[in-house]
Formats: sequence, C-alpha cells, structure tokens
Amino acid sequence: MQSISKPDFMPVAELRKMQLEKLQKLIPYEYERVPLFRRRCDEKGVKPRDLATLADLGKFPFMVKTDLRDEYPLGLTAAPMKEITRFHCSSGTTGKPICIPATREDVEIWTEGAARCLAMYGITENDVLQVSYGYGLFTGGLGAHYAGEKIGCAVLPIGAGNTQKQIMLMRDLGVTAICCTPSYFLHLATVAHKMGIDFRRDTKLKHGIFGAEPWTDEIRARIEELSGITAHDIYGLTEIAGPGVAGNCEHCRGLHIWEDHFYPEIIDPDTLEVLPDGEEGELVLTTLDRFGTPMIRYRTRDLSRLQTGQCKCGRTMRVMDRVHARSDDMLIVHGVNVFPSQIEACLMKVPEVAPHYMIYLSSTSTLDLFEIKVEVTPEAFDYGVYQHPDALRHRVIDTIKSVIGLSPSVELLAPGTLPRSEGKIKRVVDNRKK
Repeated sequence: MQSISKPDFMPVAELRKMQLEKLQKLIPYEYERVPLFRRRCDEKGVKPRDLATLADLGKFPFMVKTDLRDEYPLGLTAAPMKEITRFHCSSGTTGKPICIPATREDVEIWTEGAARCLAMYGITENDVLQVSYGYGLFTGGLGAHYAGEKIGCAVLPIGAGNTQKQIMLMRDLGVTAICCTPSYFLHLATVAHKMGIDFRRDTKLKHGIFGAEPWTDEIRARIEELSGITAHDIYGLTEIAGPGVAGNCEHCRGLHIWEDHFYPEIIDPDTLEVLPDGEEGELVLTTLDRFGTPMIRYRTRDLSRLQTGQCKCGRTMRVMDRVHARSDDMLIVHGVNVFPSQIEACLMKVPEVAPHYMIYLSSTSTLDLFEIKVEVTPEAFDYGVYQHPDALRHRVIDTIKSVIGLSPSVELLAPGTLPRSEGKIKRVVDNRKK
C-alpha cells in the first residue's frame, strides 16, 4: 500500500520538474513518429525544442476524438507493433471506432493509477471487489480488475448484466466493494429490493467505485442513502488510460489527478485559451509517459476546474472538480443552454421521484418540444401518488423552471417502466429537425 500511494505526496517543485522532463522526452518522440502531430506542429510554427517550461505546452496543438477516428486504426500509434501488447477500442455513438494500442509499460502505468485510487478509497487486500463494468474492448472492467489484484483484493470478475446473479454472488461471497456505473448500481438496488434484499442488512458492501458516466452529487447522496455504502468517484477515459486517471479522497468532493502520469490544463472551450487554476472550462489532458498512443493536449470535452490550495489529505496532486457535464452534451432548448446534469439535480430534489428518467426533444415547424419522463419511487407509488399525479408533476416542473427557466412537459411513470442499462446510460433522445 505504501509503495502504491507514495507518489501522491511528492513535493510540488519536484513534481513540476518531473512533468517538464517527461514532456521534453514525450514531445520529440511524438513529433518523430506521428505524422499528424508533426504536421500540426509545423503548421503552428512550433518545434519540440520550444518546450522550455510547462507553460510552453500551450504553444502545441490539441488532439481531439475525431483525430483517432480519422487516423483509425493505427495512424496515431507511436510505438512499433512488436512493443504493442493490448488494444482497447471505444466506438462512441457515431462514426468509426477509436483504437488505442498500448505497450506493456502503458498498461502497468494505467494499473498503478487505478490501484492508487482504490488505496485512496481505503480498499485493501482484505476486501472482496466485484467488477461489474463490461470487460473486453471497454477499459472499465480490465482497469478495475488489474487494480484490485495489484492491491491484493479477491476480485469477482462478473462483468455487466445478469443482475440477479450479481446480487446472489455479492451476498454469497461477502463482496465489500463494487465497481460499476452509478446508473447500474441504482438498477442493482431496485432489483435487490424486489428480491427482498437490503444492501445494509444482507450484504457486507461498504464501497462503491463509480465512473464511466457523469453523475451528480444528488445521485451520490441517493446511492448512499439507499445502500449505506460510501460512493467513490473514479475518472478515466479510453483515450487517456481508462479508469484511474483521477479519484476522490475522503477530504474533498473533487478528484486528485495523478499528475506524475497525466498533465492537466483547463481551457476556454470557445477561445481555446488556457485558464488559471480556479476557473471552470474544458479539461485537457496530456499523457506524460504513455508511448503506445501518446495523447498530447487531448480535449476531453469534460467541464471541470482545477481547484486552488492543497488538499487536507496532504496529497500534492491537484484536485479537479467532479465532472458535472460535457461541453458536447449541452442542449439548446428555446435558446437556453441546458445540461442533462441540471435536470438530474432538479429531479433529485423531489423525494417522490426516482433517479430513472429520460429527456425527449422534438420539434414542430416553429418551436421545440421538451418532455421529461421520470419514474416515481416505489414508496410514492404504493401510497397512491401515481394515481393522483398533478400536484407532484407541477412540483417537478416548478423545480426545473426555477433552475433553467423552462417548463418542460413531465410524465410520471410507474417504477420499472423505463429501460435500464448495464453500461453507460443514455438519457437524451433528440428527434428535433436539424
């Protein structure tokens, strides 16, 4: 445990010196081996030798997800194929998949970052870790799996799906920690309730490690209330390293970025200007020591900020705000900017509705139609709220209007009506005419 977490407390001056040295090695490596990066640097008139300070990183070009699709499958690969030991892919929702070839060292660094997150959450070799992320091309399952083994946990590699079996094994094997998406854990809790199983009473579950989709503080509170566990946030993305880029300690609601491996910047998504710590914008990450597919100034599209001041836990790695939204998730409805996370936070302020909802957008020739379908809780349903929905529906509408200034139409549904997802949940259906 000590060897895993020791880098977290590195003196800041030593950390900054390390970051610069790694960048001065990485950028020439990328420039020599990846034609797209070299061409963009030449177009900007910048050379690897121009990186004399960390601030000079801002002179270099960004990378974006479409680069990975346009250069599919191996156009951004910097290492020779004989050094590649793993491929991970993520198709997203449209277009070609992205493909990330990784060397053995790349995988080891990823594993170490994820293991440091588990150690920070208080997970030890005495825990039983259930991995309910998908395995295979998706990074979640294998990332959590190898991290658990590095910590010394007994790992249950069940993957996604087969919910009743998940709950049975959770009880029978004495699972103390689970890794999955927050939406899938809520589904597990719902199914367990139907089976007559109370997570507090009937399991040894203490920790939930949740990632792969944005989730609000309100959802975190609902999860902890339902199950009695401590909900931990783990951040990662296939393009950078999968889960284990950052995680939260017990003292902060943000996430420590493992800056010895991943260099963070916050930029204005419109002007692309680098913003100082404390200002919100788009998170940009550079992989400092990944050599299979290095990512230099990768625009994550995640909205966050780098907090100022050192954390009470003593870690020197900077803290990023929990990702509450993505710049490309923003909806424009009647000229108003709306993020799904705002809707979720509003819904969770109404105790009678459950954290299962969908947003539907459509249009006529003259205006947008904005509808939300949300389930009521089993308790509210049993007490007849669903049979007399008008008062509750208006309360939901008023809560949303007070935050975003719009009054959607709201349909209340019985528990279990909306589809559940075993992976990343899709919350928005936009059928508006383009």
